Amino acid sequence: MSLSERKKKILAAVVDAYIQTAEPVGSKAIAESAGLGCSSATIRNELAELVSLGYLEQPHTSAGRVPTPKGYRLYVNELMQRQKLSLEESEDINRRLNARLQELDDAIGDVSRLASQLTDYPALALTSQTAVTIKRFDIIYVDANTFILVVMLSNNSVKNKLVHLPISVDQTMIQRLSSLFNASFTGVTEAEITPLLIRSTERAADDSMGLTSVIAAFALETLGGANTPAAFITGENRLLSQPEFRDPDKAHRLMSYLSGGGHILPAADSFGGTDEVRVLIGPENVAEELKDSSVVIASYDAGDNTRGLIGVVGPTRMDYSAVAAKLSFLAAGLSRRLGGGEAPPEGMHNKLIIKGDTSDG
Repeated sequence: MSLSERKKKILAAVVDAYIQTAEPVGSKAIAESAGLGCSSATIRNELAELVSLGYLEQPHTSAGRVPTPKGYRLYVNELMQRQKLSLEESEDINRRLNARLQELDDAIGDVSRLASQLTDYPALALTSQTAVTIKRFDIIYVDANTFILVVMLSNNSVKNKLVHLPISVDQTMIQRLSSLFNASFTGVTEAEITPLLIRSTERAADDSMGLTSVIAAFALETLGGANTPAAFITGENRLLSQPEFRDPDKAHRLMSYLSGGGHILPAADSFGGTDEVRVLIGPENVAEELKDSSVVIASYDAGDNTRGLIGVVGPTRMDYSAVAAKLSFLAAGLSRRLGGGEAPPEGMHNKLIIKGDTSDG
C-alpha cells in the first residue's frame, strides 16, 4: 500500500523529531513542526494508521509514537533530506584525513578512528584485496636438524619460520626442495595448493621424511593470514552516550560483539561502486547482536586492486543523512588519495546513493 503525501510528511516529522530527542513523538509536536494545516485529531488518526501499517509503534498507551525499522527504511529511501557538508566541514575532514594518511601502514586504523570522531559512533574499516600469492621461497640449511623457511609474498611482505627436525637432513635435500617449491608453489593461490600438488612435489623430491608437508603447511598458513581482510573497530565506548544503551547489559552485549571482531561489514566486492552508501537498519543486519542497531557503510578504492569499506554502528535512531554525508565524503577522499583517482567535480562529494536491504520480507 502506497502512503499518501500527508502520511509521508507525518512519518518524516516523527523520525526527524525522534532522532533529535530520543523521546516518543506526539501529535501536538507534529502539528507544531510539520506545517500540515490540519487538526491534531486528523494527525492522531494518521498516526494510528501508520502504526497499523507497521511504520510506527507506540511504546505505551498514553505515549507518542516511535519509528519501526520499516519506518526508518522508508525514511532513508524516500523521505530524508540529503545533507550536504558545509565548506568548513569538508575542509576539516580533508585536513584530518591528510594528517591520518601520513603513515600508510596505520592508515586503515586511523581512518576508522577518524570516522568514529566525525560521527560520534563506533566505526569500522575493512580492506579486501585480490588473492595474495607467494613470489619466492628461500629454504636455508642451518645444520642437520634445522633449516629456515623464508617466503616473499606478492604484496612484498616477508614471512619466515625456524624449523627443528627430529631427524637429520642433508643440504642437498634442502636445495632440491627449494627448487621444487619455487617451480610449483609460486604464483598460485591458497586454493590451488592442493593435496595432489603436495604429493607430486613429495615424489619429485624423493622425500620420505615429510619435509614437503611441513613447508606446504607453512605456505598455506602464510597465505591464509595474508588473504584475511584487515579490519579495525574503534570507538565502541561511544555507544554509552546514546540513550538506547543506558541499559548496561544491552550496551555490554553490543560492545563485546564489536570488540570481538564480529562479522558486521559485507564483502567489499558486493558494492556496486565507490560512490555507494549502504544502510542496514535493525533486523536487516544478519547478526542477532545488531538487531536493534543500524550500520551505515561506504565503499572506497584503496589502490592495487583493493577495495575498502568504512562504516559506523549506532542506534536505529541515527541521523542517517548526516552520517551518510560524512562517510561518503570520507570514502571519496580515501579513493582519491589511496586509489589514485581524480577529485570529483565541485559538489559531487555530496551525491549519495542510498541502498538498503534488497531482499524480500
